[in-house]
Amino acid sequence: MESFEYAIRKDVRNNPIVREVDEARQREMWKSVGIAGFLVVVLLFSAWQHFELLRHGYQIEQLQRDRAAEEETGRRLRLEIETLRSPKRIEALATEQLHLVAPSRDEAIVIERVLPADPPAKSVIARR
Repeated sequence: MESFEYAIRKDVRNNPIVREVDEARQREMWKSVGIAGFLVVVLLFSAWQHFELLRHGYQIEQLQRDRAAEEETGRRLRLEIETLRSPKRIEALATEQLHLVAPSRDEAIVIERVLPADPPAKSVIARR
């Protein structure tokens, strides 16, 4: 009797099972994918704006530091120019290095500036 169980031939059909596509489930899935994609795009756009804002803030700070440094350099250069233009410094250089001597009152020649004459009246000016 024990072999009897194996003697029965079992008929097993290996036909593939074809499922129908559930249209409602497909629409729901694509709707969920679309909403998730939209949320990801919004999140990425928001993050991009945030990081651009930070980057511009750092650039503004750097430009302000550069401007302050340039203003300090300009102030030092203007001070140096005024120091170099000083009449006392020029006189000291002339007398010490170039061995020049200041002229006495009798040797000094004063040149007066000649002011230009007033232009003639309009009636005298020729017209083109």
